[in-house]
Amino acid sequence: MERAEVLKRVIAILTEAQEIRRAVEDEGDVEGASDLAPRVVTQMLNEMLPHIRVPADAAPQDVARLLAVALGPALHTMISGFTLAFTSLAMAHDEGRTDVSSAEVLQTLALQVEAGRFDEGT
Repeated sequence: MERAEVLKRVIAILTEAQEIRRAVEDEGDVEGASDLAPRVVTQMLNEMLPHIRVPADAAPQDVARLLAVALGPALHTMISGFTLAFTSLAMAHDEGRTDVSSAEVLQTLALQVEAGRFDEGT
């Protein structure tokens, strides 16, 4: 996945998690709320991490190297996306912004990503 796609997916996952949580809270389903995090995390990992094929006869060092090469950049980009989203939400909160919801902050962030504001090197 390209960096912008990962950033947009992170934002979409956070937005979806908010919607699911609100729906669960509206229904008063406490058990459903506790299942929310694992579902969202599993969905994110399935969509954003690369599939890795390890030869059956691979030595442990080879497996470690394959995992590092495949997962390192993907995890770095995902963590960057969550950090960007968290920082954007935290800044709105710290500024006392009561005129925008967290969903609106995420939507604005998604539009900025789409416009290329957070492309590599900018």
